[in-house]
Amino acid sequence: MLGQEFLHVLSVDEARQLFFQVVQPAPLGQEEVALEALLGRVLAEPIVAPIDLPPFDRAIVDGFALRAEDTYGASEFSPRKVSLIAGPIEAGQITTREVGPGQALPIATGAMLPRGADAVVMVEDCEVKGETLVISRAVTPGSGVSFAGTDVSRGETVLWRGEVIGPADVAILAALGLCRAVVYRRPRVAIISTGNELIPAGAPLTLGKIYDANGPMLAAAVADLGCQVVSQQICPDDFDQLCHAISGVLPECDVLLLSGGTSKGGGDLSYQAVREVCRPGILVHGIASKPGKPLCLAVDEGKPVIILPGFPLSAIFTFHQFVVPLLCCLTGRRTSELPQGSARVAVTWYSESGRQEYVPVRVFPSRDVPSAWPIAKGSGSVSAFKQADGYLLVETLEEIVPAGSQRPVYWLTPESSPPDLTIIGSHCVGVDFLVGKLHDRGYRVKMLAAGSSAGLAAASREECDLAGIHLLDERSGIYNLPFLTETLELIRGYRRMQGIVFRPDDERFQGCGVNEVLHRIKTDPSCRMVNRNAGSGTRILIDRLLGGSRPPGYAVAVSTHHAVVAAIAQGRADWGIAVEWLARQSGLAFLPVAEEQFDFVVPKSRRNRPAVRAFEGLLTDAEVRAQLGRLGFRFDE
Repeated sequence: MLGQEFLHVLSVDEARQLFFQVVQPAPLGQEEVALEALLGRVLAEPIVAPIDLPPFDRAIVDGFALRAEDTYGASEFSPRKVSLIAGPIEAGQITTREVGPGQALPIATGAMLPRGADAVVMVEDCEVKGETLVISRAVTPGSGVSFAGTDVSRGETVLWRGEVIGPADVAILAALGLCRAVVYRRPRVAIISTGNELIPAGAPLTLGKIYDANGPMLAAAVADLGCQVVSQQICPDDFDQLCHAISGVLPECDVLLLSGGTSKGGGDLSYQAVREVCRPGILVHGIASKPGKPLCLAVDEGKPVIILPGFPLSAIFTFHQFVVPLLCCLTGRRTSELPQGSARVAVTWYSESGRQEYVPVRVFPSRDVPSAWPIAKGSGSVSAFKQADGYLLVETLEEIVPAGSQRPVYWLTPESSPPDLTIIGSHCVGVDFLVGKLHDRGYRVKMLAAGSSAGLAAASREECDLAGIHLLDERSGIYNLPFLTETLELIRGYRRMQGIVFRPDDERFQGCGVNEVLHRIKTDPSCRMVNRNAGSGTRILIDRLLGGSRPPGYAVAVSTHHAVVAAIAQGRADWGIAVEWLARQSGLAFLPVAEEQFDFVVPKSRRNRPAVRAFEGLLTDAEVRAQLGRLGFRFDE
């Protein structure tokens, strides 16, 4: 059979656009899969934490639960003494006991922290003398404690639709008690290598024959993308046999890949067989690319059929150009490359001398080199590994890694490639909602809840694309605008109501106005608060309301509104400041205090990035605004 000339040769972009317009690839359906089989699968639904992680305030050392202020000034030469309550509290034991001023309670590692205590002093730093505990080392609030919800808060989105599940994700699901998840069905791929000269690996090599490399290579690449190889075979250059092979595998696969036989020589039969068997058949035959010119793109009843060139380099090149984006659409995932390099440390990191430390970091693009933000969640954290892009290595004798120093970053996974959008700043459920929308549209977004002030500073250093802020200028009474510089612009966001949150059955707050509640908070030592992280706009609001007062619980700060609400709902605290929608959703009482303007700062150099434009577009979209309105957020008309 004589060879035939190529059809009209197209550019890579033209060929891909035409092919995708006809195929219209999309995920192939959903299925629920058990935890032990989730590795490598792609989430079809976001995972929202059903519980706090850890689920209760717990000790992370053996010692004594107490109030940190009772240890201030303690040293080996000038110890402090407190009264010892009979104990201990063991791991797994439920306790309703409360620690008052000047008291301490023995507690085991992993045990529930009693109400009133905000720290655990280690056994090694104490001495028991009858009913008295002698303390030789001062501790600060939070020492020796992992507070509930500080790793993951109930209601927080921990995994997004379209994420590929890795070992860290499996750990998060298991820690949250989730034994199953909804994932996209894996595409079934059939592979046919063509050529009289091909033999499978393991067979005796005879003169004139070569081992098939394309088939195993493509099978491995397909499996690496989370797809299922349902057939892999070698077919000689025989028209009838090739037609029979194609007809045989099409019913059992979602995608058919062939390699070889797509050029214009007399023995190139693959494209001719595809033209014979498939309907409507060939869409593209030949692309303006080197390597890869003889690529052939076809369709059979909506099913993609791709003939890759026979040379391995050409085959893998065109595989990445056309097959990878196709399979990513079918699996619901995105493609990424493994980045390499170094980063500048964003904040000073203090390490304990005498041991080598691996510090997980999140990496954000910056002016010249990326910026690495250490994740300081502690050794008990499950989510830190999930959030990390890589790690910094702190050598044995190092005690300080100064901010601004440039260090090697050791990447953890190929998924650590630079994201499409980076956000540092104040946490808000409205931002969570908008980021979810971007994820659904295929954008990879990285967020860090560091507070409004830290976000503004990061944007000024061009370490992020957007910074969510709600900062009030006391002199002008204007939110956010007065804090802009010549290098920053403002994307208008929305208004949100913040208020005092408490349990509806708490008689101390029922029927009270804001001033009455604030008076009680400042004067009643039994009213325990949950604070927000320093530098956040909410923390600034809290300090303004308290006017210098430091109620019980002030030293315990969390970084999200979810964590505030969870602490109050579970009785670990009695009141806090959070947004209205989260309080209502959790069945808590809400007393409005201040309506804030929540906006987004963007460096001018990043104003026209596609993901920034997409984010801004969401804020002006009528349907998105309506959905945010149902969450309690308001927009200027």
